[in-house]
Amino acid sequence: MIEYRIDRRSGVATYLQIVQQTKQALRLGLLEPGDKLPTAREVVEATAVNANTVLKAYRELEREGLAEGRRGMGTFVRGTLGRGSADSALRAELAAWTDRARAEGLDRDDMTALFTSVTEERFATDTTDNGTSRTNPANRGDEER
Repeated sequence: MIEYRIDRRSGVATYLQIVQQTKQALRLGLLEPGDKLPTAREVVEATAVNANTVLKAYRELEREGLAEGRRGMGTFVRGTLGRGSADSALRAELAAWTDRARAEGLDRDDMTALFTSVTEERFATDTTDNGTSRTNPANRGDEER
């Protein structure tokens, strides 16, 4: 079961942190369709947030088709995201990269900035002749072009 961690200094609304952490767990395969999310009461006890905040997050997940509430039973994962896996080879490579970056003196914010910069560069968009936007094939690595 997922355990939410709330960072009150992040500037991100608490309900959005719950939504984002749930989506991350879905992307990593830590949550799958049919899995039960913690009850609002369990989240409140673990994080000391207001129950309405948890319910707002769960409603947002329902609106996005990722969860569904079942009366008297709880909230369950309905959809999934991404193709990542918590134990994939890519994750292992990223963990090794993170270890090297820490050894070279980078902190969490430095690594996040570097990763975000490279990700944005690789997923940069350009405009086609008809004015629509498409991903630049030169920035897609080994994907089919």
